[in-house]
Amino acid sequence: MPHKYAKSKSWHVPKQQYKITNWSEYNQSLKNRGSIDIWLSKEAIAKWYEADQQNIGDGTPQQYTDFAIRICHEIRLVYKQPLRQTEGFINSLFEIMGLEIKCPNFSTLSKRLKALDIKCPKYTEKDQMDNSVAAIAIDSTGLKRFGRDEWHQEKHKVSAKRSWRKFHAVVSDKHYIHACKLTDRFETDEGIVDQLFDQIDVDTDHFSADGAYDSYNVYELINNKFPNAEVSIPPDKNAKIGDSNHILRNHNLELIDRHGRMNWQRQTQYGKRNASELAMQRYKRIVGKSMYSRDFENQKQESMIGASILNKMTSLGMPISHRTA
Repeated sequence: MPHKYAKSKSWHVPKQQYKITNWSEYNQSLKNRGSIDIWLSKEAIAKWYEADQQNIGDGTPQQYTDFAIRICHEIRLVYKQPLRQTEGFINSLFEIMGLEIKCPNFSTLSKRLKALDIKCPKYTEKDQMDNSVAAIAIDSTGLKRFGRDEWHQEKHKVSAKRSWRKFHAVVSDKHYIHACKLTDRFETDEGIVDQLFDQIDVDTDHFSADGAYDSYNVYELINNKFPNAEVSIPPDKNAKIGDSNHILRNHNLELIDRHGRMNWQRQTQYGKRNASELAMQRYKRIVGKSMYSRDFENQKQESMIGASILNKMTSLGMPISHRTA
């Protein structure tokens, strides 16, 4: 971000101050996120059981729809409960509502999670009235699989073994996650871009990413997917204009040579990449910093559901702010 570059040059750039202008509406949207009606709707109850329970020859026929399984896992992640507590919580809700239906047992919820095969996050902008996308940003972060936390290591002066998954996401300027992918920690950021783009079915006028995506292949993928988009990816500080570079990268290098890196960031609106960094913070704060599932395929579907949860919360309302200092 601009502040990182300024800090490396020992320039003092004060942090920008913002004021929220829709506090009343945003405050109510935060309350609505915890309402069970948001996550367990009449539509979900109507689609709870399979209409035609046919035995396909490999055991007991499926009793619950994929929709019901997904709703249960959404509730599990929103309220941060293990599977058994989720089963008991949903069953108690059905009893209070006077409904003669049951929640799938914890074993069914675990086994059928990987079979959901969710291809892309739900509840995106295409489901909203104003579904235009002005800008898109991409980023990645680490989610812990297992291991002692930082407090345990500091207290006992030990270095505990930890393992991570890598969560990649493409986020719009309205904070909707349009694509995400969970990989092992050895996957490079640039190596997953094509798979993320396969999930996106909207166009955009602006694309931004950090220096980890500064490669010819990424520029080419962006140019093919969003041919009219302005691309704001900071090249390496020692990069030079050359025939081996992509034309979009050379264009950025020309602007930097002519106006300086700070002015280039302003001209190309590199600050819009904040949307992707904010999405990573929101995921860790709202869904969690660690994976709940142990199986890798389950973890992949869990991350898709987590991104869908953030999208639904975004649709309930987000803060609108303006700069004050």
